[in-house]
Amino acid sequence: MSAFWTDPSWRLLWPSITLPYLISQCSLRVPRNLLKDRATLRHQKAIDPATGALLGYARWMVPATKEAEWLNAQVKDVESEAERQGIEERANGAWWEPQVGAAPSDVEAHREKVRMLREREYLVLEYLAVHPNNKGKGIATALVESGMRQAKTMGLPVFIQALKAGRGVYEKLGFKEVWRIIQDDSMYGGTGEYGVYLMVYDVKPE
Repeated sequence: MSAFWTDPSWRLLWPSITLPYLISQCSLRVPRNLLKDRATLRHQKAIDPATGALLGYARWMVPATKEAEWLNAQVKDVESEAERQGIEERANGAWWEPQVGAAPSDVEAHREKVRMLREREYLVLEYLAVHPNNKGKGIATALVESGMRQAKTMGLPVFIQALKAGRGVYEKLGFKEVWRIIQDDSMYGGTGEYGVYLMVYDVKPE
């Protein structure tokens, strides 16, 4: 949450909510989210070797045909239905009400993403976050590069839906922009430009 809180457009969704409260509620939802779509979702963490602190996180989605691959990045399932039920109950009790219509819509970008993923298989970077205190240290780059190496072993291109803040990182790594939409978010109280960029990195299989 701290990483996304630095994005002015994202903060428009929570006009009267404080970051500490949002983090507290999100922490109740995280365990359920980690168990969601276990067959196709893969998770990576960047950890400080000296302190054990979490520095960054990436979530990837493999196509259904690759569900049997990259299993060391798959979240372990719960050991009992009672544990699963407890996770579900805590998540259901969390507050999560982003203000609808308070920020530009991603509907068009999502529609184009769905079309592209239907036409070709990709390793998809769904989520990338680095705490603001750790930005500028190459953590985001390292996480993306790790996924790119995995994509090469799987023989898959990489797909990313990027915002303006992260676009430069992906370009430096060789990603090519294939689609974009720029919207004026000043009517919502934003800075005036909200961009979403669909980017692809083609790899040569080993």
